Amino acid sequence: GRLSSQLSHMPLMSYDPADQRTCLICGDRATGLHYGIISCEGCKGFFKRSICNKRVYRCSRDKNCEMSRKQRNRCQYCRLLKCLQMGMNRKAIREDGMPGGRNKSIGPVQITEEEIERIMSGQEFKEDAPEHTWGNNGDSDHSSPSNGASEGNQPSPASTLSSNRSVEMNGYTAALRDQYINTSMSTHYQLLPHLFSYAAQSGLLAPQPRSLYPQSHPLVLQLVAAEDLAPLTTPMLIEDGYKVTQVELFALLCRLADELLFRQISWIKKLPFFCELSIEDYTCLLSSTWQELILLSCLTIYSAQIFGDLADVTAKYTPSDDELQGFSEDGMEVMERLIYLFRKFHQLKISNEEYACMKAINFLNQDIRGLSNISQLEQLNKRYWYVCQDYTEYKYPHQPKRFPEIMMCLPEIRCIAGKLVNVPLEQLPLLFKAVLHSCKSSLTSYRTGPSPCVTTSSGN
Repeated sequence: GRLSSQLSHMPLMSYDPADQRTCLICGDRATGLHYGIISCEGCKGFFKRSICNKRVYRCSRDKNCEMSRKQRNRCQYCRLLKCLQMGMNRKAIREDGMPGGRNKSIGPVQITEEEIERIMSGQEFKEDAPEHTWGNNGDSDHSSPSNGASEGNQPSPASTLSSNRSVEMNGYTAALRDQYINTSMSTHYQLLPHLFSYAAQSGLLAPQPRSLYPQSHPLVLQLVAAEDLAPLTTPMLIEDGYKVTQVELFALLCRLADELLFRQISWIKKLPFFCELSIEDYTCLLSSTWQELILLSCLTIYSAQIFGDLADVTAKYTPSDDELQGFSEDGMEVMERLIYLFRKFHQLKISNEEYACMKAINFLNQDIRGLSNISQLEQLNKRYWYVCQDYTEYKYPHQPKRFPEIMMCLPEIRCIAGKLVNVPLEQLPLLFKAVLHSCKSSLTSYRTGPSPCVTTSSGN
């Protein structure tokens, strides 16, 4: 039978490595998805008590206390702050405080720093009840992960990476935009504050090396096989001394976007689960994620060409004073975020296998409007979420925080894609020149070394 048929009959969660997952708040053993994110029973209960009892905590230090299994009870302020930053959804808690959750379909929220500050300061609760402040001596949790079970019907892991918006299309050309904007889109994705603050905790021991779950390796290999890893064919070589104009650079960016978009369409047809969803759903998914897919591929498998050949072309383009003066605030924000994201990806050195999983997880976003088979989409997303986690933890046993760090790159990619709609098309040449110049300058050794995703990892 077809490969997709084999996949559709595979028990999706039969190898769910719950005992291998760690809490995104404190690093303790996680028991499942609670209020939208992977967490332990202790942090689940702490978050619920804090919200239900409208507690306002204070930090006696610098509001950046270490969060680990041993340290988590020392500062409730920083613990609640991290719960909110990592996306725990307070709206999923029942108002009566009883178990079960108020609305199982509500995923985690990506809220602004201002909203977090309103919650932490008690402003959020003032309309309902008098403010009470709590010290750091009470509310120690004694919950053991082994005493609780994962809540049923929890939102899928993809909810941690998605919101109720589909990216409003803003193509590099009007033709692309007209081709793909078929439905009205909702509000922009909001960045999870302090996205990459979840660094490895020195107090946590790395897990012992273990074997890979038998289904994980073939699933990863099938995803990698669907990728076109060949170099981009768009010509990006300019003779020395040639001055590139804004129009010429814009045209080159359009050609690159066309080729990258075409590769995404070809990728969909090669996916191992291609027959499990309708063409209509694939069209809807691609319409809402193509910018994100292109951005992810530029930061990984095509990074050597983008930050090498394309950077050389943009270096030959000199913007006018009017272009420099007219560069928008939105363009500046996108530029800063892209530079930061590039450095993060360069630091992580994402493998081809991890990239293929990230791409599938980002693509299989059940929160996009207009989808018909949401339940199957959610199952597929869970499949590759756990496959990616299993592979990453097996391949990098001494980097216990690698998987959450990789997954938290996806909301940032979605955020950048959403903010691109506010950047005027004529500013894209300057935006790319600034980003590529800054990235190349800060990492001068990048071109001489291999691309982070060029070499495929080996192993079983």
